Amino acid sequence: MGFIVYFILLLIIPIWAQMRVKGAYKKYSQVHASSGMTGAQVARKILNDNGLHDVQVEETRGTLTDHYDPRSKVVRLSTDNYYGTSVAGAAVAAHEVGHAMQDAEDYAFLRIRHSLVPVASFGSNVSFFLILAGILMQASGFILLGIFAMAAAVLFQVVTLPVEFNASSRAMEQIVSTGVIRNDEERDTRKVLNAAALTYVAGALVALLELARFIFMYLGMNNDD
Repeated sequence: MGFIVYFILLLIIPIWAQMRVKGAYKKYSQVHASSGMTGAQVARKILNDNGLHDVQVEETRGTLTDHYDPRSKVVRLSTDNYYGTSVAGAAVAAHEVGHAMQDAEDYAFLRIRHSLVPVASFGSNVSFFLILAGILMQASGFILLGIFAMAAAVLFQVVTLPVEFNASSRAMEQIVSTGVIRNDEERDTRKVLNAAALTYVAGALVALLELARFIFMYLGMNNDD
């Protein structure tokens, strides 16, 4: 029964988080910001106000595909947010600029996350195969190697949390101080940013649960010996 509940949680947590962010985005993408500024204009204004004139703002395809590319120094906004004048678009644009500000300031957690990318990518790719091999061969050593590989991927997701929360905090500060939104729009903007943050929290929680499960499996195999 415990395993059934566990797997239901693994399934429900990320779905619930995705529903929250999509619901909030859909709702507030229909609410126009009083400033009338497009997401591209919001991003450009905040970048310029913070002296980041070398960072470009570009359109990218898709929905909620917005991101900051630290290698190219480009804030990329999905079409709806790039051209739209919604509260949601302003929030997303400001959030991505928050990452550009982190990059410019050499924000510690962002630097750590970047350094973890190759290790986390490798760990994510090989951990399942190592653990599966360990289970099939009843070889706890392989499971242990898989656990270490998975731990690197989990660490990346955990470090991502302060990076995302800090970017959202910067976003709120910037769009309020620059007059992009009015005081009565702060609540709606915060809802969009909080919903987006939930996806990262959910991802980290699921990863930690999976890691814990395999650690207990490894300990159980060793105790049986």
